[in-house]
This record gives sequence, C-alpha cells and structure tokens, in this order.
Amino acid sequence: MLEGKAVIGETDMLQAMQDDALQLAAKALDFFDVTEATEIARVVKQEFDRMYGGGWQCIVGTNFGSFVTHSSGSFIHFSVGSLAILLFRGSAAPEIDEFSSLNGVKV
Repeated sequence: MLEGKAVIGETDMLQAMQDDALQLAAKALDFFDVTEATEIARVVKQEFDRMYGGGWQCIVGTNFGSFVTHSSGSFIHFSVGSLAILLFRGSAAPEIDEFSSLNGVKV
C-alpha cells in the first residue's frame, strides 16, 4: 500500500463518486504493489463499470500525459504518493478546441 493521503488534482464528479474512486484505489493499493499499475487500473475501472454503468476508462502510473474527452460529471485525476490515477467515462462527441484551426496538422 502507498502511504499518504490522496490529493485530487482535477474533478467534476459529485462528492459520492469521488469518495468511491478514492476508496477503490486505496483497496486496490492494499492488494497490489504500486508496480502493478495495470491491475490497479483494471480493478478501479471494472468496479466503476459495475457501480455506475459501462464506459469507464482508468489510467494509472507515475509518468503519463493525457488529453481526453469525457462525459460531464465523470472525470477525476488524483494522486496517492507518486502514483497518479485518471478515471473518466468517455464521451462519444468530442468537443471542438483551439487545435481545430490547425487543419489536420499533427502536433
């Protein structure tokens, strides 16, 4: 288990969902070593699918970047020690952003 309190970076989840995410991550960390990031992500994702319906995605690691489109009210990014956890429910309709003006140029 990682010692330390979870620190929420960004979220738009209701407090109850946030609490579930933090509790599930803590339980996964009790069972798996921090080097087993894929297993931690699997547990959190599958439990959120069970509790809140399908479509959840979970990324766990110590060094990653992300740019995702998510459904409103279903995003949280938090860390416990050096381990970061990103949990969100995907959205079918991507939002238009400032990069749309690049006309297909890869950034």
